[in-house]
Amino acid sequence: MRAVVIHPPHDLRVEDRAVAEPGPGQVRVRIGAGGICGSDLHYYQHGGFGTVRVKHPMVLGHEVAGVIDALGQGVSGLAVGQAVAVNPSLPCGICRFCQAGEQQHCLDMRFYGSAMRDPHIDGGFREALVCEAAQAVPLPDGLDVTTAAFAEPLAVCLHAVNQAGPLLGKRVLVTGSGPIGALTVAAARLAGAREIVATDLTTAPEATVRAMGADAFVAVGGATDALAPFVANKGWFDMAFEASGSAPALLGILPVLRPRGTIVQIGIGGDVSVPLSMLAAKEITWRGTFRFHAEFVLAVETLGRRAIDVSPLLTACFPVDRAAEAFALAADRARAMKVQISF
Repeated sequence: MRAVVIHPPHDLRVEDRAVAEPGPGQVRVRIGAGGICGSDLHYYQHGGFGTVRVKHPMVLGHEVAGVIDALGQGVSGLAVGQAVAVNPSLPCGICRFCQAGEQQHCLDMRFYGSAMRDPHIDGGFREALVCEAAQAVPLPDGLDVTTAAFAEPLAVCLHAVNQAGPLLGKRVLVTGSGPIGALTVAAARLAGAREIVATDLTTAPEATVRAMGADAFVAVGGATDALAPFVANKGWFDMAFEASGSAPALLGILPVLRPRGTIVQIGIGGDVSVPLSMLAAKEITWRGTFRFHAEFVLAVETLGRRAIDVSPLLTACFPVDRAAEAFALAADRARAMKVQISF
């Protein structure tokens, strides 16, 4: 089978790999489509992020869906020919976090396309993937694999919205309008947000985030006062989702968030100096959010009932033998939102 493998930065190869047979409790999925994520781009452009570095060749990809073509011994509830989305998370199930229902913090997590462990965990950008049966989530009737490949990033955003608490009737700010920011807009709208304002450095993503449910869009560029209309009377927004990982974006939220407002930090960047006096004086809650667990099945169901339409996000889909072109386009934020590879 063909697989998309990262070597050193910018050295992306389509290589032949052996097709594995599923063992007990496993299934083999013929991958139909896979979305290029920001972490895939970090591996491609920089060889990793932070202390996480690619030490040896690794198959990329964790946003994948396809069709089961083989069952291992003892698998029930799934069938050959069944379309599924593949949950890239495989928590151990026995550590104290798994036992507490906090599987996203598993002490022995195996996550597809990740260099956090050594040896690395190969990802889903390959023609056939063997996974645990529990990772294969059946698609509702009528849900195609191209759309289902959005389940993983949508799950990230559903988890972030869960971290925020109730959004019904709330005024929401989303900073950073890449795929995660745009899906957070859609998830916040689904959760009943009253008003959603999205921001980004340029106007490039404006049409897309408006199509995903934003009421307004602000191109902040390098301006320090782009959100000035929302500063009066101690701030306008009840909730803010920071999806860019940038220090200026985070610092720009504090003046426009009302007292006792909540920030959910989705984007991961470098260290940031935060004015603690403002956090304390406005009684702001600042929460992290990391991956997902139960939200993956919810994401598949949400896509299946068309509660969120992800079609505005899909910029292009390249066949696997043009994977390098796909990554080059995905890295160009002026032209691309979400780029997929088809197998």
